[in-house]
Amino acid sequence: MKSKAIAHPIQGLIKYHGLKDPVLRLPYHDSISVCVEAMSTVTTVEFEDGPGDDVVTINGRLVTGPDLQRVRTVLGRLVEMFGREVHANVDSENSLVSGKGLGFSASGFAALGLAAAKALGLNLDYISLSEIVRLGAGSATRSLAGGFALWYADRKGRSYAKQIAAPGDLDLAMAIVPIWSMVKTDEAHKESVTSALFKARLRYVCRMVKTMKDAILKRDVPTVAQLAEEDTLNLHAITMTSRSHLVLWEPDTVEVIKEVQTLRSEGVPCWYSMDTGPSVFVNTSSDHIDAVVDRLESLGLPIVVSRVGAEAKTV
Repeated sequence: MKSKAIAHPIQGLIKYHGLKDPVLRLPYHDSISVCVEAMSTVTTVEFEDGPGDDVVTINGRLVTGPDLQRVRTVLGRLVEMFGREVHANVDSENSLVSGKGLGFSASGFAALGLAAAKALGLNLDYISLSEIVRLGAGSATRSLAGGFALWYADRKGRSYAKQIAAPGDLDLAMAIVPIWSMVKTDEAHKESVTSALFKARLRYVCRMVKTMKDAILKRDVPTVAQLAEEDTLNLHAITMTSRSHLVLWEPDTVEVIKEVQTLRSEGVPCWYSMDTGPSVFVNTSSDHIDAVVDRLESLGLPIVVSRVGAEAKTV
């Protein structure tokens, strides 16, 4: 029983921050993301009959501890549905191993859940699978959906993501600058609720989700990019004012932000976006992506150029 799946990581447009239920990974509010075509996770899952330890490797590294437990949580739910004792061998490879805050936990668990479900021959409806991959990483729901996806915090008692626009619907182009950090994303989510600004964010984000969804449905790339930049600053204000005063930006992060602002002052429509990490997404349209890349390359930093990615698929 073996299957392989591919999924694309996500850029948060209206990001989620903080978990109301860390075990079930239920967020405080709805959020919207876009999949990144140029980056991917490919995961192979093979089940063998009988008892045994699950063996998981990611990018050639044997996984142990809390990371292994997250994988077992997703596998365990699927094996329970299968109804027979089995153990798994999992091999997962990300297309990029440098950088933090690039959404690879989302693509990793989306690919894991899809491959495992197919290997076991489970005929799951999309919402049920979305809720299962969410147990590994909340944003996996959006990576599973692909394109532009809205993750519902609570829709009739269920929390899952749904694609609201396909990859080709908007002329969005991204220049991604991967930047490394040692900060764990879960740490930032845990700390978010200690910020004095967190309740204000909950009020603000409900309006922002609706505004972002409207901009996506209108195919309005500049507004989508502007809103993502605004939400970036709001999210990082939360992390910086949390109990641990987490500053996720690195010097390279600030350099990229300043360059984007300079480009914009020169008439190039581009905007920066960051999730809970130092890596920077620069959003623009296909007409202007070359100008953005040329300027960013002058900084001597690695760049990944991408369009919008599709939903997770078996290979």
